Amino acid sequence: MNIRLPKLIATSVVRGSRQGESHGGVFTVDFETQEGAQHVDWNTDEIDWEGRGADRGLRGIAFDGDEVYIAASDELFVYDRNFNILRSHKNRYLKHCHEIVRLDRRIFLTSTGFDSLLSFNLDSRDFDWGFQFQKPYDQWSGFVFDPQTESGPRPVNDFHINMVHMDQTGIYASGLRTQAMLHINDRMEVSEVCNLPGGTHNARPWKEGVIFNDTSSDCVRYVSRDGTEKAYKIHSYDESKIEFAGIDDSKIARQAFGRGLCLVGDRFIAAGSSPSTITLYDTETNQKVGFVNLSMDIRNAIHGLEVWPYED
Repeated sequence: MNIRLPKLIATSVVRGSRQGESHGGVFTVDFETQEGAQHVDWNTDEIDWEGRGADRGLRGIAFDGDEVYIAASDELFVYDRNFNILRSHKNRYLKHCHEIVRLDRRIFLTSTGFDSLLSFNLDSRDFDWGFQFQKPYDQWSGFVFDPQTESGPRPVNDFHINMVHMDQTGIYASGLRTQAMLHINDRMEVSEVCNLPGGTHNARPWKEGVIFNDTSSDCVRYVSRDGTEKAYKIHSYDESKIEFAGIDDSKIARQAFGRGLCLVGDRFIAAGSSPSTITLYDTETNQKVGFVNLSMDIRNAIHGLEVWPYED
């Protein structure tokens, strides 16, 4: 049986780049042809040069009709399917955004700089809901706030909330320091779904368990409720082929750093890593189908990753 392999869209961020250099971009990757194409080269004078790259590059991806929504650190950009920019949206509580997801007529965004989630209303084109996570007395909780007012939460990054997933059972979120996948029910109560290793990216429910980038262990990991576990090794290269190795003093820019994850039907997993590589895994055969490399620059890492929904 012939199986058509997917076409994906990916964003990248660049660690340790200098002013005037590229800070990432937007790519499409066709696994049928094993080729990638760059459509946006992110280079802006408004990038914050403090810290270790938190404001550089493009992040989460979502779709609404023929519009492509792509998050930067503090701005939600809207492109058409040919990557012409249409407009953008900002909010005072959107800071260090990572992943985003659409459900019905809203896009939900992680605001890592506020340990919060925000909702963007696709019809009114404004931010209409916010939720900040808290953990007083070692118990998870949180509160709803109005992102249109100035009376919202103060900036805080205790948990580094970097992932949001939504379905009809509620809102799921996780971060580098949550050490758990969290669930918000319709009463805005927060509970732990399962434990996660520290440093996890892209955790979300899948089938009868949870799937995530176990970034510290250089693998994509699936764990079912009955304890069954599968691990898929992140693609790595001969060190002699890596460009700009050692340029980032923070040591964050390293190869096989796993971030960016999307499901392709019930069978395939696509996972991102650095230097910017996307690898496709077959969960039925537990094999690597193939990989596409976009850059051998160790500073260049995949961030957002989704199935491209449009026909050529």
